[in-house]
Amino acid sequence: MAHPLGSLGGSLFDLHLGIDEKILRSLLVFIFLAIALRLGGKRELAQINVLDLAVLLLASNALQNALIGNDSTVTGGVIGAGTLFVANYIFVRVTYRNARVRRILEGRPRVLLRNGKLDRKAMAKEAITEEELVDQLLDKGMSSFDNVGLIILETNGKLVFLNREQAKRLRPDMLAVEAATS
Repeated sequence: MAHPLGSLGGSLFDLHLGIDEKILRSLLVFIFLAIALRLGGKRELAQINVLDLAVLLLASNALQNALIGNDSTVTGGVIGAGTLFVANYIFVRVTYRNARVRRILEGRPRVLLRNGKLDRKAMAKEAITEEELVDQLLDKGMSSFDNVGLIILETNGKLVFLNREQAKRLRPDMLAVEAATS
């Protein structure tokens, strides 16, 4: 009778790469993904389309070997994943404490509509169509852009709709947004 656990030997935990290389690979993949996602635009997960999802899945598959190399051990996976979690924790802390770094890494909110008029340049920069805004407008219980004071695309991908009265109450310092021309 075969002993299934006895056949595993030490292959579950013996690293094929050094810990330093494992950590460096993970950090490089993290940095690449942070830059790629930053350049990709500001969409939240609920707004991604089929092509966005396909790219994310294919990128994760393509980057898997870059992350772990030929190492398929539990220890290697834990080191790689742990490095990604630590890098993300540091990223969150640094962007929380430093507004300039946050602006560079996360961008700024962008106004897509002001006083009922769509900003087509801003929409083009963010790859957001009028149809997408209409869908969101209807979801918010609004029927026309004429009644909207501001639509802001936040850095996390959420769309904020303010009626004209709400938009009037905003102070300029409360609205640190990116201009369409930048």
